[in-house]
Amino acid sequence: MTDMQDRGHLLTEQNNPNSHNLDELSTLEMVDVFNKEDQRTVDAIAHARTHLAQAINLAAASMREGGRLFYIGAGTSGRLGVLDAAECPPTFCTPPEMVQGILAGGAAALLRSSEALEDDAEAGAETIIDHKVTKRDIVVGITAGGTTPYVHGALKAAKQCGAGTIFMACVPADQVPVDADVDIRLIVGPEVLAGSTRLKAGTVTKLALNILSTGVMVKLGKVYGNRMVDVAVTNTKLRDRAIRILCDLTDLDRSAAGELLDSSDLQVKVALVMHLAGLKKGDAIAVLNQEDGNLRAALASATA
Repeated sequence: MTDMQDRGHLLTEQNNPNSHNLDELSTLEMVDVFNKEDQRTVDAIAHARTHLAQAINLAAASMREGGRLFYIGAGTSGRLGVLDAAECPPTFCTPPEMVQGILAGGAAALLRSSEALEDDAEAGAETIIDHKVTKRDIVVGITAGGTTPYVHGALKAAKQCGAGTIFMACVPADQVPVDADVDIRLIVGPEVLAGSTRLKAGTVTKLALNILSTGVMVKLGKVYGNRMVDVAVTNTKLRDRAIRILCDLTDLDRSAAGELLDSSDLQVKVALVMHLAGLKKGDAIAVLNQEDGNLRAALASATA
């Protein structure tokens, strides 16, 4: 990556002519400007669809062999990575180490900005070493403007470890070239507030991460149809969701579904195999393990 002190040429730093008089608009007019500009995020995802699919396939293949998925970034980009990683265990019952978010500045930077830390490429490389990244892992570097040294240092170190690499930025590749296995460009144009990439760039990054992590979990068999059958039943809301899934996918009423859930030790997939294949809990678990946790494959095997 070329060292650039003047980043004014970057798309994310340019002035947006549609909001040149932002401070003179009425409140409603201001909201309308934001809304119109935010619509570009959906189009950006559509344009990046092929590369997003490639990223999902790359990550799923590695994680199927025991690899981990790392998001790494600074500022808003890094916080979004941490958020997506944190939401995987309750949604898909994954162990915390399976998807990890690494933020420049660590946990303290989640609540208080530590933007100066993004300029340290060596720190990015060191965190790859600290997390013992190997060739089985995938590292996703997230940087709205594309130039963050911390992210580039991490990706370079990840490549040296043989890990798969994914780059995610909101500037065209000709502005910031990068050497990565998958290069995802989310082009949303200049921000309503010039340079504030927590706006459109942040929104499109969240959309892309949603698709990436959910797509990977679908590939790993943690979804049946469009149901989160690996949901972690850790509170009242999630227990209700688990019971509704069981009711929808079986002929059980809520009371019977609740009893089935309890008998499966709160494991929705196990409960479904128990009921639909007529198996005891231990046998249901064995079939699921045989099929790497894939419910559809387990049901086909158990009922063949």
